[in-house]
Amino acid sequence: MSDIGENPEGVRLNKFIGEAGVASRRAADRMIEDGLVTINGRVAVLGDRVMPDTVVCVEGKPIKREEEDIILAFYKPAGITCTSNPDDIDNVIDFIGYPKRIYSIGRLDKDSEGLLLMTNNGELADGIMRSRYEHEKEYIVTVDKNVTPEFITGMSKGVPIIDGRITKECFVEQTGIKEFRIILRQGLNRQIRRMCDVFGFNVVKLVRIRVMNITLNGLKEGRYRNISKSERIELHHCLDIDNG
Repeated sequence: MSDIGENPEGVRLNKFIGEAGVASRRAADRMIEDGLVTINGRVAVLGDRVMPDTVVCVEGKPIKREEEDIILAFYKPAGITCTSNPDDIDNVIDFIGYPKRIYSIGRLDKDSEGLLLMTNNGELADGIMRSRYEHEKEYIVTVDKNVTPEFITGMSKGVPIIDGRITKECFVEQTGIKEFRIILRQGLNRQIRRMCDVFGFNVVKLVRIRVMNITLNGLKEGRYRNISKSERIELHHCLDIDNG
């Protein structure tokens, strides 16, 4: 996974932190900027590189890269938060109780449920979260009123939400009297709830059922599984990540 043992100039610090399963590269950069990372006892700066004998600490705790590439599909229940902060009693890391350091790829609102990918692979996390690649995420949504053709048409077009941004066009279809399926290629904060609110609908239940090629099929609420080899190969191919 890492080129630290092969590259005489070492590996970039944010990549090393990602390979240690601490955070994605972008999150690692923020941690470095906040002075939470040290290299051989000094406060690290962006662009630092890690050599084989370098001691890296995050918030005072030494870290090392993880050899195993972990990618989990987890059915997050409503009420669980996508954070590793131990001060949050509902944090996803404590809920799962996985024996190795992992973190969530992106977020799923506390009130929402469904598929959440967990990993220790910073490169993969960054690839999925990069909005410019427009990776698909699919949801089943229940609302408080009967779904109408006008609502479906309006939701599929650009919707102006609170902060002035207009959502991208998306696929939407009715799946029940008060239920619809929606596929997004962007991930604005509480996007679906805010889109529904524009049309006077309130979300009663929101379940994410797919992220790219990984689905929720067969996974019970509150449980997780390692993604399959074929899922991993397809996911890495979509993200242009070396499977070797």
